[in-house]
Amino acid sequence: MITKKITNFDLQQIAESGQCFRMNCLEPGRYRTVSGGRYVEVVQEEQTFCFHCSDEDFPFWSRYFDLETDYGAIISSVRKRDVYLQEAACAGSGIRILNQDPWEMIITFIISQQRTIPKIREAVENLSRLYGEERQARSACGKTVLYHTFPTPSQLKKASLEDLQSLKLGYRAKYIHRICRDADDKNLDLSLLSAMDYKKAMEYLSGFYGIGTKVANCICLFGLHHVEAFPVDTWIQQILMNHYYRKKYDSAPKSRLYEMMVQDNFGKYRGCAGVMQQYIFYYERTVLNGRSS
Repeated sequence: MITKKITNFDLQQIAESGQCFRMNCLEPGRYRTVSGGRYVEVVQEEQTFCFHCSDEDFPFWSRYFDLETDYGAIISSVRKRDVYLQEAACAGSGIRILNQDPWEMIITFIISQQRTIPKIREAVENLSRLYGEERQARSACGKTVLYHTFPTPSQLKKASLEDLQSLKLGYRAKYIHRICRDADDKNLDLSLLSAMDYKKAMEYLSGFYGIGTKVANCICLFGLHHVEAFPVDTWIQQILMNHYYRKKYDSAPKSRLYEMMVQDNFGKYRGCAGVMQQYIFYYERTVLNGRSS
């Protein structure tokens, strides 16, 4: 067990931020997370955190939770006159952008299209249970825990289109079926993708069947840690229209409206625009609307 005192880190806020789907609450203040074939339980008491993992695994989890980044400095950089963003950053001050596995994020955010968070969680767990590896870990209580790793491209390739459709993935099944073959055949080169900058990664990802601009941005932000990425879904669209629309946008081409609004209002936060996206997304859904789905 490793104990750390950490500011601007809140397990519940991260779990409800919409960026991760294998981080689950076991009881108030105790969460389990599976990533990269590893398992950890983290217990939070105010700003003190106990990581129930081996010393060898802690550097992995430190990077996963982005513990070395100064999120207090990011919050301090919010412009004072942007009252809405100030309130959002205060409300979600414990959110961090996780360093998650790019392949898992590709599949996860293909699944996420027009799905609620509980349905995304269910689909990701089903794929892991059926096609990943079963492993054992020790819980915070000292009990043996069974968990499943997220399947690799070669493991998930074993699923037929019919198998995927039977998991209630709908039209997303054909996207997953195709991209598993692309990844297994190296048409989708994950090593190459991980070495790309944000712009090149967006262009590369958008060339694959089933990956549009929003999904590509989610993969860049949550799987490749390009923190300048700013995914725009229906929640973000509503926020932009309600809080950032100005008369100058009356003449903007509809196809570029949200892109222009994001650039004008969040482009100045170079290297951390994606953090601001998470603040407003979390604030709107869970604080103002009281939802976690």
